[in-house]
Amino acid sequence: MPVIRQIQLGKQGVKDNFIKSLKNQFNDCKNVRVSVLTSARKNKDDVKKYSDEILKKLGKNYTARVVGFTIVLKKWNREVR
Repeated sequence: MPVIRQIQLGKQGVKDNFIKSLKNQFNDCKNVRVSVLTSARKNKDDVKKYSDEILKKLGKNYTARVVGFTIVLKKWNREVR
């Protein structure tokens, strides 16, 4: 069973420290689950915007899937098209 790490996204939003923390999580595992807290969102569209912003800052080796108010990120060994 693959290891999935969990991290929370709060009212600060997607800052450089959040991205650094995400990259540290990806050093040990390939899947990270980001829980978007209620203070950081108003509706489900906000979660999709956060997902797009995170992928833009992480790079091309990552994919994301939004499930409810959670973003599931996966790191690939090669670039995703």
